[in-house]
Amino acid sequence: MGVEAPHLGDSGDVTQQTGIPAASVPALAVRDRRVRMIARLEVKGTNLIKGIHLEGLRRVGSPVEFARRYYDLGIDEILFMDVVASLYGRNQLLEIVRETAEHVFAPITVGGGVRSVADFEALLRSGADKVALNTEATKNPLLLKELALRFGSQSVVLSIEALRVAPGKWETLTDNGRERTGRDVIAWVQEAADLGVGEALITSIDKEGTGSGFDVDLMREVTECVNIPVIASGGMGSVHDFVALASTADVNGIAIADALHYNRVTLDEIRATARGMGLDVRSLA
Repeated sequence: MGVEAPHLGDSGDVTQQTGIPAASVPALAVRDRRVRMIARLEVKGTNLIKGIHLEGLRRVGSPVEFARRYYDLGIDEILFMDVVASLYGRNQLLEIVRETAEHVFAPITVGGGVRSVADFEALLRSGADKVALNTEATKNPLLLKELALRFGSQSVVLSIEALRVAPGKWETLTDNGRERTGRDVIAWVQEAADLGVGEALITSIDKEGTGSGFDVDLMREVTECVNIPVIASGGMGSVHDFVALASTADVNGIAIADALHYNRVTLDEIRATARGMGLDVRSLA
C-alpha cells in the first residue's frame, strides 16, 4: 500500500508534515531541491548483512541481487560498504562490483579497506564511480589530496562514522565503529573538503540500524560547514524520516539500508511523499 503524499501550504509548515517542532529545526526552502535516493548495501564476504549501531551483523541476502533489484526499481545510486575490510586488511568487493556494474547502470560508490592509490584504482577499474575512505584517511589525510589530484575530486568520498559525545559534538570513529580517533567530525570534514574530496558520507552510529529517524542536528551541522555534497546515513525507518531530514538539513542524498531490505518502505512511497513536499526526486522512466 502506498503512502499518501503530504502537501506544503504557503507557510511551508514542516512541523505539520514531518512531526519535527519548527522551533527546534528551521525549515529549508525545499521546492525543486534535488535529493538522491541511495541504497546502502553493507557486505561481509559475499553476503549482504545489516546490524544495529554497526554491530550485531546478520545476513540479508546477495548484494548483487539486491543492487539489481533496487536499480530496476529506480534507485539513484548504489553504495557498497565492506564492513570488515579494515579489520582484516582486505577488500573483497572487487568481484561484487564487477558483476553489479554489468547490470546496474547507476553510479556505484564503494568503501571499506582502501589503503592506497592502488586499492582506489582497482575499485574504479572494477566498475566503481566513486570510492569512499574512512580509516586510512584519518591516518594519512594527504592521501585524500593525492587521490583527488590523480583521479578527480568527483571520485573521492570521505566516509565518516560519527558518534555523539556531547550536545552538538560528534567524534569520528573508524573500523566500522570499533575504533575511536579523537577527531571532531566537523573539523575533520572541513579539513577533508580543503584537501579536495568531492563528497562526504556521514553515518550516525547512534542512529544506524535503529529506524528511529536521522540525527538531524549532525547532518545540519555538517551541511552548514562545507560546500561539498553530503550524503546522510543511519536511522531511516519510514518515508517521513526521509522528508523530515530533507526539509531540515541541506543534504544532497539519503542512504537507505534495512528500511528497503525489509520492505518497510518502497522507493515509490518515498517518491510520492517527497514530491508532495516539493522535493525533486528522479522518476522511474
